[in-house]
Amino acid sequence: MSHVARHVTITGRVQGVFFRAWTAEQAKALGVNGWVRNAPDGSVEAHLQGDRWAVQRLIELLHRGPPSAVVDEVVEETAELGPSLEFEVRH
Repeated sequence: MSHVARHVTITGRVQGVFFRAWTAEQAKALGVNGWVRNAPDGSVEAHLQGDRWAVQRLIELLHRGPPSAVVDEVVEETAELGPSLEFEVRH
């Protein structure tokens, strides 16, 4: 199994629409570790790590987001693997 880490920034109407909670739910279902948080500029940032397929699937889901979100763009960057902690919503 090949593990990867990605830093993702999601822009659009993504704050105040349960995006972070939805992301954590999707990550846990896929077995992806990391975190998600609101950024000061109105975007949402996430660090995702785990099996390559699961991380890529989660990134695909982030392009849609939860029903009340409007995603304009998802920017993905390679990141360093960190400790395998549970997925957390950061404030």
